[in-house]
Amino acid sequence: MKRFGILVLALLAFVAPAFAQVEFETQARFAVLTDFESGTVIFQKDADQPMEPASMAKLMTLAVVFDEIKNGRLSLDDQFYVSENAWRTGGAMSDGSTMFAELNSQIRVEDLIRSVIIQSGNDAAIVLAEGIAGSESTFALMMNELAQDIGLTGSHFTNSTGLPDPDMYVTARDLATLARHLIRDYPDYYHYFSEPEMEWNGIRQPNRNSLVEQGIGVDGLKTGHTEASGYGSVISSDAGDRRLIAVVHGLTSMAQRNEEGRKLITWGARAFERVAAYPEGTVIATADVYGGEAPSVGLVGEGEVALYLPRGSRRCLNAQVVYTGPLMPPVTQGEEVAELRVFCEDRLVQTAPLYAAETVGEGDITRKATDALKQLALGWLP
Repeated sequence: MKRFGILVLALLAFVAPAFAQVEFETQARFAVLTDFESGTVIFQKDADQPMEPASMAKLMTLAVVFDEIKNGRLSLDDQFYVSENAWRTGGAMSDGSTMFAELNSQIRVEDLIRSVIIQSGNDAAIVLAEGIAGSESTFALMMNELAQDIGLTGSHFTNSTGLPDPDMYVTARDLATLARHLIRDYPDYYHYFSEPEMEWNGIRQPNRNSLVEQGIGVDGLKTGHTEASGYGSVISSDAGDRRLIAVVHGLTSMAQRNEEGRKLITWGARAFERVAAYPEGTVIATADVYGGEAPSVGLVGEGEVALYLPRGSRRCLNAQVVYTGPLMPPVTQGEEVAELRVFCEDRLVQTAPLYAAETVGEGDITRKATDALKQLALGWLP
């Protein structure tokens, strides 16, 4: 087994009066709150535990659709047929979320997208999957491939709708990462998430994410529910001076889902102040590289690395940089290789990913021999 490299940093030293640590409790079984700009995790509760995604899996469907459009393989004006499979599995007779699409009709991609987002239309999601990939099973392969590309490490998708399947699962952290990807990489389509309603086939349906109409800055993204998983939501808000992304899941009712989501996103916006810790490009620490052309690589954040401290609580903080090390060359510039963990009185208060500041290629025979001696002396490798 490789050892874990842990570097302890003297991050900041603030002296303050006695302060009661700001806590947050949620009835959600799974939850995470992240800062959109940096990806910093502000709050987490079982964020890496597998859970049934329900209709929140449709965010991955949308990511594939938007990626197809962005790369010129699909247009908003393209039209797809409503197959019998889509009509039966996701239509009005399915007793689930539906667009009420008519069998054998043709529907524009843009209308299908709006239905998936606003109405959570299962039929619309299946029509998109079949139109793009020919079948849902092939489309699921595309979902998993893109999921891997954008850094989802604890999720697996088997269909476009989120309908129950024992082989499909996600984590709250992955859903937050996915939401960040959708907002950042496809800004031209984000406005769909805040549309209040949609009418199709003479039936008007409100946006299932009712938080968008509560005036608290929420403008996305997706709700979900099944009997087994409970109620969940992926939420984004630009209230305050920054955008936050929250995920809550495993709740017992729509009312509880709305309340716990509202509480988490509001708490994140109001209870913290932003403190710049490391400007963009600052090397925060270094990580050992075994047999590389350089013995170590600098670690930087994605842009500026900021801390989010409970208001009025500027106290002494400690941080650790954690990575599985030593790293093996080649290490590519921009590759995520470590994590910054910030503690307050031995309590983990936030994490942020760290990336290689430069590329480190494979070293020459002398470098490898030197590192081999370190291996014997320090027990780097088995």
